[in-house]
Amino acid sequence: MVTVDSEALSQVLGAIDLRVGVGRRERLDAGGLLPLAPGDATLVYVAEGAVRGIPPLDSGCRLDIDRDSHRVEVDGPKGSAVLHRGDAFLTLGRGPVALVSDEATTLIVVALELADLTPALRSALPDYITVTGFDVLEPAAAALAENMGPVVPSEHPKRQGDPLICRLMATTVLLSVIRSWAENGCAPEGWPHVSKDPFLDRVVEAIHQAPGREWTVERLAGVGAMSRSAFAERFRSAIGRSPADYVTEVRIDAAKRMLEAGRSVSETSRELGYSSDEGFSRAFRRRTGVNPSAWRRLPVPA
Repeated sequence: MVTVDSEALSQVLGAIDLRVGVGRRERLDAGGLLPLAPGDATLVYVAEGAVRGIPPLDSGCRLDIDRDSHRVEVDGPKGSAVLHRGDAFLTLGRGPVALVSDEATTLIVVALELADLTPALRSALPDYITVTGFDVLEPAAAALAENMGPVVPSEHPKRQGDPLICRLMATTVLLSVIRSWAENGCAPEGWPHVSKDPFLDRVVEAIHQAPGREWTVERLAGVGAMSRSAFAERFRSAIGRSPADYVTEVRIDAAKRMLEAGRSVSETSRELGYSSDEGFSRAFRRRTGVNPSAWRRLPVPA
């Protein structure tokens, strides 16, 4: 488990520039479907009922809380990725996601725009953040979530519809979700010490701008105006992973978006710098659990 410095975490969360939409209530009958379009970051709080995800929401690091003992478990049992009342879910919109209700369900849904995230911070956040028992870990934030979105429009319409108040509430809930996820064992190595180093920021930006370039350690060190040995150690300390692993992660994230847009496997492989489709497919499957062709066939919500 990664130990998170609370002061550093507060600085990271305080630096996130949020543009938050007004929360809305989505009521689903049993078997109802709520698509979340790729490209849109979305915060979801389960006010009533239960939902599961397509694809399953147990990928990545999942935080589970026993409601009786308040014991926190990281990476709970696979196949348990059904969200119940009091659970929270955040998707950064890197791929298509749909929520399917197992029973009559009420969801609080907030559209987000995470503006001006540094590339390092954007990479540090996973595709999904899932916190079961969010109402146990963060009861005050959960109470805010319960009251986002008009319940009865005729009652207190001005207060419920005040955009400033709604956005402040949504921002509080969002940051509480990220904080509980990070502080209870799901933070990646190096979190929250994402780079505030202008030389490393230059390197990270270069990778994101041209993920298909042949990025050797020497070339990356040159972008950061450092020696090879100093760069590799400094990068791992600040970002929490090796330069090569970071390049692969950025490439696979780009590949997901290209495949979802209808690009072929071969075209995607070539543009992202892979010498063969087979090598690209192996790298993609290691990161996502499916091959690129299967990813292209995943339904994209309208």
